[in-house]
Amino acid sequence: MREGANIPIRNLFHMLAYAFKALRQGEYERLATEDFSHVHDLLAAILALGVGKQLKQGLHREYVERAEELAALRGKVDVAGTAAARFARRRAIACVYDELSEDNALNQVIKATCLLLVRHGEVEEGRRAALRREMLYFSNVADVELSRVRWDAFRFSRGNQSYRMLVSICRLVAEGMLLTTSEGEHRLASFIDDQCLHRLYEKFILNYYDKEHRELRATAPQIPWALDDGEGTLLPTMRSDITLTRRDDPSRVLIIDAKFYSHSTHGHYGARSVHSENLYQIFTYVKNREAGFGERPHKVSGMLLYARTNEAVQPNQSYAMSGNRIEVRTLDLGGEFNDIAAQLDGIAGEYFG
Repeated sequence: MREGANIPIRNLFHMLAYAFKALRQGEYERLATEDFSHVHDLLAAILALGVGKQLKQGLHREYVERAEELAALRGKVDVAGTAAARFARRRAIACVYDELSEDNALNQVIKATCLLLVRHGEVEEGRRAALRREMLYFSNVADVELSRVRWDAFRFSRGNQSYRMLVSICRLVAEGMLLTTSEGEHRLASFIDDQCLHRLYEKFILNYYDKEHRELRATAPQIPWALDDGEGTLLPTMRSDITLTRRDDPSRVLIIDAKFYSHSTHGHYGARSVHSENLYQIFTYVKNREAGFGERPHKVSGMLLYARTNEAVQPNQSYAMSGNRIEVRTLDLGGEFNDIAAQLDGIAGEYFG
């Protein structure tokens, strides 16, 4: 993947499958057994299958506004445009109307991402050909620049829910791999950016516990500040990455802060140490969560769970801090996926029995 954390491509698919429920269903399941030589090829395979399924259902259509000079009235009259047409001696009415169209933002980003993988990705020829064929059905969809897409503006509803995973994969490509050369041309990096892998890593762990450990409640809640006067104006929001509680005993809590860095420890004058801001953060989460129990019996613990890197020193330590257990641990993503699952299962067993 890159120098910091080595993730086999097959494990990357498993992480994506937990992050996106759709990848654990139907035709996608066979991808877990395939050998991919490049991350581009994996993402192209997911998109090729997903776009193919979407084409069978029909491309999503939305009402888009059109402005056109017509012989008969349609929609609303554009008074200024009609006056300009008459002045130019054109016998036409300038109209503004809504039309149900496939040319919308959802289809545009899928088209742009697929074409990027076809033209610049390390993609197996059969999948490249499949994407080319599918793009023929996007001929009425405009070309867009992925670097200018406002990803947070997308809204999903019952009518376009099938696009959620596809757009997320497109965003992973655009934000995590898209590079622009000095000539303004685009190319794809051979690795996924750490920030995007961080979000995937966090979502994978949360959804793994949600699916595989039904005895636990896995959430990412906001943690209220334990304030004496209740005046929290201007205080930052505290939201944990993963909070685990036993369903039959909510007083037992483990707060996990998932960390994905190229370097999981910090060097200072030759000595290695955990990133201090990470330790301060998890301690703050634990103490404020604990305050919510008041005098009731409880056990609140915290864990910094780093993705294992290639560094010689790996954080692996448990501390007793002000009555709470705070642990720093690494998760090795480089072996077989069964080993990754065993590490996560071991954490659940250790803290919750």
